[in-house]
Amino acid sequence: MLADPVPTVSKSVINEPLLEDRFAALEVARSWRPRVLSRLESVIRNGTDRDLFRINALAFGAKSGIAEPEVIDLFVHAAAVGLFEMDRLLLCPLCACVVESFRSLTGVNERYHCPMCRCDYDSTLDEFIAVTFTVSSAVRTIVFHKMSDVTAADYCFECRMTPDGLRPDGPPMAAALRAVSQGVQYLPPNAVATFQAVSEGGFYFGFDVDSRAYFEYLVEGPPSAEPQTVRVRYSHDGCEPSSRTVSPGATTFEIENTTDRTGLLAICAIPPGAARTELRYAPFLTGARLLVTQSFRELFRSELIRSAEGIGVRDVTVLFTDLKGSTALYERIGDLKAFSLVQQHFERLLHVVVSNNGAVIKTIGDAVMAAFERPSDAVRSGIAMREEIRQFNEVRQGQDIVLKVGIHRGPSIAVTLNERLDYFGQTVNIAARVQGQANGDEICMSRDVVDAAGVGDLLARFAITQQDILLKGIDRPVVVFRAGSRRPDL
Repeated sequence: MLADPVPTVSKSVINEPLLEDRFAALEVARSWRPRVLSRLESVIRNGTDRDLFRINALAFGAKSGIAEPEVIDLFVHAAAVGLFEMDRLLLCPLCACVVESFRSLTGVNERYHCPMCRCDYDSTLDEFIAVTFTVSSAVRTIVFHKMSDVTAADYCFECRMTPDGLRPDGPPMAAALRAVSQGVQYLPPNAVATFQAVSEGGFYFGFDVDSRAYFEYLVEGPPSAEPQTVRVRYSHDGCEPSSRTVSPGATTFEIENTTDRTGLLAICAIPPGAARTELRYAPFLTGARLLVTQSFRELFRSELIRSAEGIGVRDVTVLFTDLKGSTALYERIGDLKAFSLVQQHFERLLHVVVSNNGAVIKTIGDAVMAAFERPSDAVRSGIAMREEIRQFNEVRQGQDIVLKVGIHRGPSIAVTLNERLDYFGQTVNIAARVQGQANGDEICMSRDVVDAAGVGDLLARFAITQQDILLKGIDRPVVVFRAGSRRPDL
C-alpha cells in the first residue's frame, strides 16, 4: 500500500532578480486590492511544489479571500508577465483523469478519449476544459517541471489526475485511488516488473494513464492454498488478459512490457460494492470563463483555436448594442465629432462590461458584441450601460447617443475569425436580431435570459412587456421581453 503523498518545499533557489522584476510588472498591470499581491508572492516563496503546480485560481481566491474576478485577473496578468505558465486541461468527468494538457487552445480538438475509463467525450469549454497555472521554471523550479524526476506514483496521481474531481462522498477521486493502490511502477521496455498485492474481495484495477493498457480482475472464491502469480502482457493498446478471476489473498503480478518504450502501470484493489459514478468537480476556471475575461483577450491576442469545427460552449450569454439614429448623428455634427463620440461611448461600455464579469468580443461599426458566463451579469451590464450613457449625455448636455441593447443565451461555438477569438452560431444570430427589436434606451431579452437565475430581481424595478416576434432566419416565434423605463411606483 502506498503512503499518502507528502508535499515538500522545493530546495531550489528562487531567482530573486527575476521574481522582483516580474512582480514589479504585475504591480503596475492594474490596480490591486491591498494584500492581493503579497498573498501571491507568499505562495511562490513558501508553497510546496504541489501548491505551485496547476493552481486552481478559484480555489486560491476562496482560500485567500480574493473575489473571483480579481483572482482570475491576477493569474492572467501573472501569466502575461511570466510568473506562471497557463495550462488547459482536458478532464474526464468519471475518473478525474487529466486526459491531455495544452499551453494553448490551439492544441484542443473537438473530441478526446480517456484511457482510464475507455470513454470518448466532446470538448466543451464550459465543462471539462480547466485552466490552471504553474509557477514558471525561470522564477522557481519545482519537481513537476521535469517529469522524468517525478516518481511513478506522483506522475499517476498528481500529474495525470486532478484533485478537483470529487467523489460523491467528498474526497478527491485521485486520493481515493491512491489510498487503495497496490503499487505504481514505470515499466522498462522489453522487461518484467513485479507487483505484490493483497485483496480479500472486489477487483484489481490495472491501468496506464498514458495508453489504453487496462485490466479488471475479479477477486472471489476461496483463498488460494498456494501463493498465486499472475502474468500480464502489457502493450500500449491493452493488457492480456484484460479480465480474469483471482483468489483472495496475496497475489504476485508479473507485468511483461512487450514494447520497446517505457510504460507505466498502476494496480488498485477496489473494495467490494464500489460503484463507478460521475464525479462532482470543485469550482475551477473553465475555458469558457477565460474567453469572457477581458484581460485574457487583451493580453493573449495570439491565442487561436485551430480546430476546423471550433470548440463547443454549452451556455454563453451574448449581448449586442447599437446606436439609434447614428447615421443622422454623423450628418448633423460631422464625421470627426461623431466618430469621437462613438469612441467615447465604446470606452464607457467596455468599462461596464468588464465591471460585470464580461468581455467585449468585438465592435462592428457603432455596435458592440459582448459575452458573459452568466445571464444575470449580462442583464446587469445592460442596465448599467443605459445609466452610463444617460450620464454621458447629461455631461454633454445633449441626447446624441441613444443605446439599444439585446441579450440572448444558449450554446455556441468558440472559433478564431480574422485572427480573433469569436463566437459563432444560432445563439449569436438570435442575440443580434433581438437587439434589432429594441427601441432607443430599451433592453430586449429572450425568455432564456429572463428566466435565468437572478434576472427577475434585476428587472423587478422596470416596466416589462413581452411579444412573440418572428425574427429573420429563425423558423419559430421568439418571445422578446422589453425593459423600458423604471416603474413609476419604485
